[in-house]
Amino acid sequence: MNLIEMNSICKSYRNIGFETRVLEDVTLHIREGEYVSLMGPSGAGKSTLMAIMGCLSQPTSGEYILDGEEVSTLNDRKLSRVRNEKIGFVFQAFHLLPGVTALENVILPLVYAKRPPSNIKERARELLAKVGMEHRLHHTPGQLSGGEQQRVTIARSLINDPRIILADEPTGNLDSKNGRETMKTFDNLIKEGKTIVLITHDLEVAQHAGRIVSIRDGQIASDGNHEEGTPARFL
Repeated sequence: MNLIEMNSICKSYRNIGFETRVLEDVTLHIREGEYVSLMGPSGAGKSTLMAIMGCLSQPTSGEYILDGEEVSTLNDRKLSRVRNEKIGFVFQAFHLLPGVTALENVILPLVYAKRPPSNIKERARELLAKVGMEHRLHHTPGQLSGGEQQRVTIARSLINDPRIILADEPTGNLDSKNGRETMKTFDNLIKEGKTIVLITHDLEVAQHAGRIVSIRDGQIASDGNHEEGTPARFL
């Protein structure tokens, strides 16, 4: 079953009479439980594609069906509902509130969504334990290393039990050891049935995924299993 169906997606920006085409006729289908890496040079359109995939932006044209629902024409309120219910985000910049504990940071998405369950703290503790942070519940981001902050971010992305995890350069601000630990966490989430799409410039990171999609000049340049070999244009 395809969880994500993007058909003929185009994205353009207009500025004082000029049009910049960022995505051009992108068609991408991702099955439930699939692990996909998006690679390509800076400016290729990877982050724009992920923004549309995450319902943070709308395509200029084309069709986007997420979990059976056509979302490319939804208004902002409905897009927010889809994000809150189905998508978890992990970014290179951790986006943790500085004066708030790890536990409170994990809880925040459900508080903002105004639908916190009665067992919200228990669930947040379980998620922090899952990423190896049960001993740092009451530490603020400033008291945590970069790797620890990223693990809190991953726990936060899971608090709404999303179908999809979207990760934009999740190891970009980490040293090699913490990067490997972060990728182990994603590997475990795949085993639990989550669908993961990540952007990376690091081929070693990309090869954790079963499928590597190369984006170049706003189009899909190649799409395949990484074990089939990595074309030079990935690099």
